[in-house]
Amino acid sequence: MQFRTQIPISKSNNPIDYNSKVISLGSCFAENMAEKFDYFKFQNVTNPFGIIFNPVSIEKIINRIVREEFYTEKDVFFYNERWHSYEVHSDLSNSDRQELLETLNKAISETNKKLKEATHIIITYGTSWIYRNLESDEIVANCHKVPQKQFSKELLPIEVIQKSIQNTIELIQVLNPDINFIFTVSPVRHIKDGFAENQLSKSHLFAAVHFNLKSNINNLKLEYFPSYEIMMDELRDYRFYAEDMLHPNQVAIDYIWHKFSENYISEESVSTLQEVSEIQKSLRHRSFNPESDQHQKFLAKLQQKISAIQEKWTHIKF
Repeated sequence: MQFRTQIPISKSNNPIDYNSKVISLGSCFAENMAEKFDYFKFQNVTNPFGIIFNPVSIEKIINRIVREEFYTEKDVFFYNERWHSYEVHSDLSNSDRQELLETLNKAISETNKKLKEATHIIITYGTSWIYRNLESDEIVANCHKVPQKQFSKELLPIEVIQKSIQNTIELIQVLNPDINFIFTVSPVRHIKDGFAENQLSKSHLFAAVHFNLKSNINNLKLEYFPSYEIMMDELRDYRFYAEDMLHPNQVAIDYIWHKFSENYISEESVSTLQEVSEIQKSLRHRSFNPESDQHQKFLAKLQQKISAIQEKWTHIKF
């Protein structure tokens, strides 16, 4: 008997392996998945401009990266004793304006290079709700706790999101025509927008993403991973949520990664992934008696395993 509904997931046409170079962009769920890529020692770059939730702000950043449009003094502002950019997350904000500009422009150059080399890009959309700066009439990626009266809150229409996603695809393909796209919608619910409003927001994302997948149905380089659907159906229980009852907890993240790796990681890479996992667990092992012969033998054996895997995959570092 089946006591839960299971989401059918198609095997990827272009699976990720240890030669692949992955870029992950988008919401905080992109970071959850990227932590898994890092743990298993895949070649992965995550959110060089911090967490970004809405499709238009992701498109803006991609446009800057592809065209190498560097930030200047007019693109940053001073508030609360720090310099910020409305296009990036507050994690990058800095008390020194020049340092902020250097950080942002270095990220543009490095990400441009990484994007040219990448085999896969994973884009996670979080919300259709956006904040528009009333003075500049620009959509912002982050408000940086600037008073809300300086922004209008809007729901992006499906047509605008569709076009933004299409623009994002085309921009990236200019730089790297061979790259593989994996789109997903974040399973994190944005309840501060309201319960019905969150559902509306997610539905706009689904409609826009699937419109692009359907209109590019013969393009095998565009794929969709149902992380939101797995969370809502297969993990339909509060035991799979963090304390805020909104974010997936570690058990849920592990399960969604398991479903992802089953379908998007190449079968040839599974043995390496398991070897890396064993090494990671051994590195976390704490001995009661570090000086004992038994522990020294354990360390020597562990070093042999690390050397063997690094001989095969030179990018892997522990």
